[in-house]
Amino acid sequence: MTTYDSGTSTALYVPPTWLRVLLGIVLILGGLFVLGDIGLATLVSTLFIGFTAIVVGAFEIIHAFWTKGWGGFVWHILLGVLYIIFGWMVVNQPVSGALILTFALGLIFLASGIVRIIVAFRHWAEAGWLLLVSGIFSILAGLIILSGWPASSIWVLGLLLGIDLILHGVAWLTYAWAPSARTA
Repeated sequence: MTTYDSGTSTALYVPPTWLRVLLGIVLILGGLFVLGDIGLATLVSTLFIGFTAIVVGAFEIIHAFWTKGWGGFVWHILLGVLYIIFGWMVVNQPVSGALILTFALGLIFLASGIVRIIVAFRHWAEAGWLLLVSGIFSILAGLIILSGWPASSIWVLGLLLGIDLILHGVAWLTYAWAPSARTA
């Protein structure tokens, strides 16, 4: 089905309802599968992140050759090498990689929660309370991860992946059954 963006003549492709439902179900089942063994999911996620960093580093180095000027060239090469070293270390030591990634994730949750709370009060009139709630949950998640670290490294990445897959699946099912999308 083709629909048009309101106010423009830009055509937007809306996948058929059956495809949206199927994607939602597959994502939910994938999330439940991941939650069945979050330790294994954490290990697989860590390896995936490591291999991704290696590929990104290689592309960064290749991209350096199209950069104008030596300053940009050197920075791209350096960044690419750092990506590759990080990825190689994570792939060769996935348990240590999970420790590092979990600690970094805890810090990111903590920092983003603080920022969301500050922004919430600045934009209180525009549903800032939602940002406040989100910020509080983010801080709590960061504190839970960091207070349980390094033991939390065994389950955090797998748990978050499972939850994300389930929520993504629910979002697709909601989109499939939304009144505005039913005509597909």
